[in-house]
Amino acid sequence: MTATDETRQALERQRTIEITTTGRRSGQPRRTETWRYRAGGRYWLTGSPGSRDWYANVLAHPEFTLHLADQDFQARARPVTDPDERALVFGEIVLTLDWAESLESWIAGSPLVEIELLG
Repeated sequence: MTATDETRQALERQRTIEITTTGRRSGQPRRTETWRYRAGGRYWLTGSPGSRDWYANVLAHPEFTLHLADQDFQARARPVTDPDERALVFGEIVLTLDWAESLESWIAGSPLVEIELLG
């Protein structure tokens, strides 16, 4: 089994995950708990509309560490800014969240990055 297969299996089991990003200004590691989502057969990091430090960090330093099942995996964030792709991904994610605000508010104001597994 490759590290990528192992990572995918761990991502399937865990919705709440921890990531370590590199601080955009400090350059120091920043560990954050967040949720991962699945849409279109891929894995995503996002959150309800608003700014997020982890998002600002991955914009500056796209590589980060996923902490899953007591193991660490390397990943890269692919920020999604294209409005059509955002609508497609959020259309799938927001439908699964009974607490979510409107789809339009997520498209307009939520961070969205695809988790690209390394190794």
